[in-house]
Amino acid sequence: MSMKNLTLRQLRLFEAVATHLSYSRAAEHMSLTQPAVSMQVQQLEAELGLQLLVKTGKRVTLSQAGEEMLRQTRRILNQVHIAEEAVAAFHVTEGGGGLLHLGVVPTAHYFAPALLMAFAQKWPGVKFKLTVDRRDKILGMLQEHQLDVAIAGYPPSEADVAAETFAQHPHCVVAAADHPLAKKRRIHWDALRDEPFIFREPGSATRQFFEHLLQAQSLQVKVSMELSGNETIKQAVMAGMGISFLSAHTFQIELEAGRMAVLNLQDMPKMLDWCLLHRRDSNLTGVNEAFKTFVLDQGSDLAKCKLH
Repeated sequence: MSMKNLTLRQLRLFEAVATHLSYSRAAEHMSLTQPAVSMQVQQLEAELGLQLLVKTGKRVTLSQAGEEMLRQTRRILNQVHIAEEAVAAFHVTEGGGGLLHLGVVPTAHYFAPALLMAFAQKWPGVKFKLTVDRRDKILGMLQEHQLDVAIAGYPPSEADVAAETFAQHPHCVVAAADHPLAKKRRIHWDALRDEPFIFREPGSATRQFFEHLLQAQSLQVKVSMELSGNETIKQAVMAGMGISFLSAHTFQIELEAGRMAVLNLQDMPKMLDWCLLHRRDSNLTGVNEAFKTFVLDQGSDLAKCKLH
């Protein structure tokens, strides 16, 4: 086995096929023909003396060696990306250029574009790629070198990523603007006992957070329905189908338009932290380092929410 003659082109093509598990989709992604991609991957396998991809009919899977090669390939390509950014920094005096691939959890996508645009004014010429997905997916992509940085809540202790808090993340109980409780002040939690509640789907981080709060209040509420996603829940709340517990980022437009109200509950809103995440095993450089500095400095203002 020899890795001396491997080229970055072969590694990039292999990474594309292994990610998409499709030669045709990889070829489309790399703007090449399918035979060209297939030939380069075969040359890579010949150099290594190992079968990396197993093709059964139209189905492509990774061998055990292929899975390990994919992990190492992503590390190599990430280091190449870091090197390119480090060298590119010598061409500019106050930032400029570069690609920033940011991953965010769904709730953060309500403010992430504004964050990116504000950063672009400080770092001219930067190009963005924004991926929105569940927390476990974002953490996985970050650890597999498919993202540069990410925005999410505080990661679990087993995740091998560094987390730096930059803003608070308020959560509130909301109702339709004409709900009887909407005009009341300092509402006690017991007043919610008979209210029909619209819950997020099981497994949702927002639901888990709210269930923890209910346990702390020793309160059982009436679950009128379970709905998937913030947008669907907002429509149900505005239609008067019940009240719900939501991240404040999700309902800023509806609040401003007077369609929804935040209930003035005692000891509310409840706060979580927004964190900027990056891998522990590599130092941020260039545009990624500049974005981290920008978020830690100005992210709190750009992620601020109105609560009434």
